[in-house]
Amino acid sequence: MSGPDEDHQFAGRAALHIAVFAKPLVSGRVKTRLIPAVGADGAVAIQRILLQRTLAAACEVAGSEVSLWVAGDPAHPTLAAYRQTFPITLRAQQGDDLGARMRAAMANLWGAGRRVLLIGSDCPLLGAAELRAAAQVLNAPETDVVFTPVADGGYVLVGLGPAAARHLPSRILDALFVDIAWSTERVMAQTRARLDAAGLSWQEQPMLWDIDRPEDLIRARAQGLLDPAPG
Repeated sequence: MSGPDEDHQFAGRAALHIAVFAKPLVSGRVKTRLIPAVGADGAVAIQRILLQRTLAAACEVAGSEVSLWVAGDPAHPTLAAYRQTFPITLRAQQGDDLGARMRAAMANLWGAGRRVLLIGSDCPLLGAAELRAAAQVLNAPETDVVFTPVADGGYVLVGLGPAAARHLPSRILDALFVDIAWSTERVMAQTRARLDAAGLSWQEQPMLWDIDRPEDLIRARAQGLLDPAPG
């Protein structure tokens, strides 16, 4: 399916673009590790809250352009309401694995002096303040990449800015997204090693945690992090 949101170039080309990665909210297909604790429909409800909170935080960052990159059909009916609620574009992820999909999205968005933050939708602690702080890091002339790591060994945010343009795009994108053991506790460690070997510089924001397991759910509920965000 194609349409205005499927064009290769974004109309605005804002100086900061925040790309949110997510799946359609289909029962049995999202937050599967939570299903034994809350059921398939309960897992969908949790993911819906997390996605709404993430989009609200991204849209709160002044001067940013926000897109929602969907693993599947961006016109899926479970996501239609978000385009009505938030000033976002919907795009389809492209690639055979997570790394390929992230690489394709970053290659599409990054360039011409832009800062791009690519974020997940599983972390209720990643708010507008954290996004602003990560974007600010990318203003530093010596910083190629910024991350927000999470406690399970991965990261919830990766960003590129103008400084990274001093390197060949393929060099930096391959170092970030090719031959990484995605969805394991080794992601951040492998990524650091790849960037170091490629001679790239990066900064890491304070570590957060995301909601993947029943124990994460207990922690989030205790901190009031699963209340729906306004939007």
